[in-house]
Amino acid sequence: MQKSFFFTALLAISTLLPLAAQGPQGGNFDPSKMNIGRMYGRVVDEAGKGVGYATVQLFGKKFDPQTQTLRDTTWAGQLSEDNGDFNLEKLPVVGEFELVISFLGYTEVRQKVDFGIKAPAASLGGGKPSGPSPGGGFPGAGMGSFEKDLGNIKLLEGATVLSEVVVKGQVATTTLALDRKAYRVDKDLSAAGGTAQDALKNVPSLSVDLDGNVTLRNGSPQIFLDGRPTTLSLDQIPAADIESVEVITNPSSKFDAGGGAAGIVNIVLKKEKRMGYNGNVRVGGDSRGGLNLGGDINARQGKLNFFASGMFNQNKGVGEGVTIRHNFFGNPLSDVTQESSTRMNGLFANGRVGLDYFISNRSTLTFSGMLMRGKFQPTDALTTTTDLLFPGNTLTSSYLRSSQQDRNFRNLGTSLQFKHLFPKKGAEWTADLNYNRVRFEGGSEFMTTFDTGAATREKQEGMGQGSFITLQTDFINPLSPSTKIEGGIKATLRNNRNDNANFVFSDTENNWQQIAQISDHFKFNDNVYAAYIQGSHQRGNWGFQAGLRAESSFYTGALTDRDSSFTIAYPISLFPSLFLTRKLNDGGDQMQLAYTRRVNRPNFFQTMPFTDFSDSLNLRRGNVQLLPEFTNSLELSYQKIFNKGHNLLVSLYYKQASNLITSYQFTEYNADLGKEVVVTSFANGNNAAAYGAELTMKNSFSNWLNLTHNINVYQQQVDATNVESSLELSRLSAFLKETVQIKLPAGFSLQFNGEYRTRASFTPVTNNDPFSGGGPRGQNTAQGYTKAYWFVDASVRKDLMKNQASLTLSMQDVFASRRMGSYTATDFFTQDNFRLMNPQMVRLNFAYRFGKMDASLFTRKNNRVNMQGSDMM
Repeated sequence: MQKSFFFTALLAISTLLPLAAQGPQGGNFDPSKMNIGRMYGRVVDEAGKGVGYATVQLFGKKFDPQTQTLRDTTWAGQLSEDNGDFNLEKLPVVGEFELVISFLGYTEVRQKVDFGIKAPAASLGGGKPSGPSPGGGFPGAGMGSFEKDLGNIKLLEGATVLSEVVVKGQVATTTLALDRKAYRVDKDLSAAGGTAQDALKNVPSLSVDLDGNVTLRNGSPQIFLDGRPTTLSLDQIPAADIESVEVITNPSSKFDAGGGAAGIVNIVLKKEKRMGYNGNVRVGGDSRGGLNLGGDINARQGKLNFFASGMFNQNKGVGEGVTIRHNFFGNPLSDVTQESSTRMNGLFANGRVGLDYFISNRSTLTFSGMLMRGKFQPTDALTTTTDLLFPGNTLTSSYLRSSQQDRNFRNLGTSLQFKHLFPKKGAEWTADLNYNRVRFEGGSEFMTTFDTGAATREKQEGMGQGSFITLQTDFINPLSPSTKIEGGIKATLRNNRNDNANFVFSDTENNWQQIAQISDHFKFNDNVYAAYIQGSHQRGNWGFQAGLRAESSFYTGALTDRDSSFTIAYPISLFPSLFLTRKLNDGGDQMQLAYTRRVNRPNFFQTMPFTDFSDSLNLRRGNVQLLPEFTNSLELSYQKIFNKGHNLLVSLYYKQASNLITSYQFTEYNADLGKEVVVTSFANGNNAAAYGAELTMKNSFSNWLNLTHNINVYQQQVDATNVESSLELSRLSAFLKETVQIKLPAGFSLQFNGEYRTRASFTPVTNNDPFSGGGPRGQNTAQGYTKAYWFVDASVRKDLMKNQASLTLSMQDVFASRRMGSYTATDFFTQDNFRLMNPQMVRLNFAYRFGKMDASLFTRKNNRVNMQGSDMM
């Protein structure tokens, strides 16, 4: 205590003595005059118009008597007034500060400011002060000397400064780090009022199908939420909650090795940590009768930071589809045509709440929780026509199958995270626990009316539940300013249970009779344990990172209505990663070479050694001998930053997979169904390879036009001739995506998004859903392809209330051209199908932002002057 008092007193004396020499004569100096400074100015845009509600913060140093060091602190902060004015008061007049001004869609401004008074160069350990500034004291002794007009501070629209590279003139900013590329989606007009499915649809490199399945370079990536696997589907995450999307095409050893070869898509949610409170509310509707409501709020003072968000979404829509199948087995042969008409009707609500507790300047504890509930009641009308091809004659029959579903689900998640920063710069330790629990139940009723007038009734009832737990701890230890090592351990534990029963209504018994042979009851447990270590070194313009990850998994599954359990254990596998980066100049140009190894482990349905009857037309049986599929990936990337907001990113990549998990078909007579059937099973093919080039170009013209171009051309080869002689392909495919953003006068903005994809091979199956077991219906096969498609979305936004609110009108699939389909050809049948969902749907959304930079948000106003200023940390 005596030592602390001594250092504090010495600091105060060294500061007050020069001020007293120039202060009023006769009488003691008032200590409150330490914090008598004032800075003011105006935030403006490039046209000189004031920018309201911009975040204005002033950072500097403050002496910490506990650690006897100077530490960073926030001296003042506020949101600018409607006309852009800001006023920061009660500032210390000695020392140098950093002024930071930011507003969504504009360049963050950082500049050094001071009152022209340098702090005396005194040692806290008792060194002799060097005296006041030249001239014998502070320049100007009057009060006016401690007021500084910073003038008009101009924000440039759509430029973001990043730690790795500067990209100017773009709202959706791209950055190339050692192991990832990041895309911001904050100002995506077409995603307003939508979900993550709408947001990811416009992210370069990604493609999203009608069911919300994401592909990256024709592979299925793992979907992460804030760096962790998620149990939420894309349509359960509000787009307004997303800050950015990280596309990691070659994840380093720090990330899970499982999930296939397509990498990771990490959705980063917004979470403010500014002093005071801020948030937004939003409401919207669409032309199908859907409604969305949402909002979020963040409040911080002192050691507590509270954040919460909520969303209600009523999902309505229409869809249609056609399937044509030619069967080459059975006697006689047959052609089957199915036409479907679907109406979606569902709703779900999502609530998220969390609290950051800043235990100290270096330690933070974060708790967050999430609750999701939903209900879906779609209806479907399916008309099936069968042509029996007798010699010289065709016999046609048809039936109409109407269905109505009623399904409910609940998702509860909690997370506890701890982060500690060590005194050594860049050193940190993190630990977190994540728990999710899902429960779903419901059923479907079917009425089948034949052209003969006969009718049958069937129904399905199902329920399931599962839990998903991750435990993880990581560390970063810089050995020097240019060298650091990282490491961590992780356990992923998940279990799932499903019970699905099928019934038929008996007119004679006047009740429902269960059909045991086409019901399924199963459960599985999947545990993965991992550890990794990696090191990086920066030397001049070269950056190097190398890592190694070890993973082991244990899988058990069973059909619970019979004695049929099985266990699969995959021993420890090693997954190296290597990144080499070369900085070409100071303008941000750089090149990167990356190598990684990943694994795609078989899921429940691929390994279950029993026939799955859940779809009587597509029976499936797993293969307990199935081996994991390993993929080696190599990628060379080049980024060029041009002047005036132009940016080019080019990547050349090659992927090679061994033990490729592929599906194939065979026929057999099934006694339960009393007929010959086609059964799909899985086997390990020889290998597969894909290589191609991806180009992303961003252009900004005259501050009113922004263009983003993304094109990916790749060649895919599959060799599974060891399974079937015909399982081999070589196909060239391409993917093109374009975004046009136009800024108009009077606060209007336009955006057009377009995508075109050529014919492509089926997307490889990966286990992205922690509770699905991978799903029974995906395929990675050389026996077909997905059809080409294209679409255009259009949006317009009007900024209101001096940028505090906005009104957005958008239309998806303007030309009703997003018809997604596939073609499959086997030795037993060919099948051609397409689907169209919600074409030309119009959405109108209103959003309002609010906030106040207030350091005394939760405390009674204290009019006394703080000796050390306004410590907002």
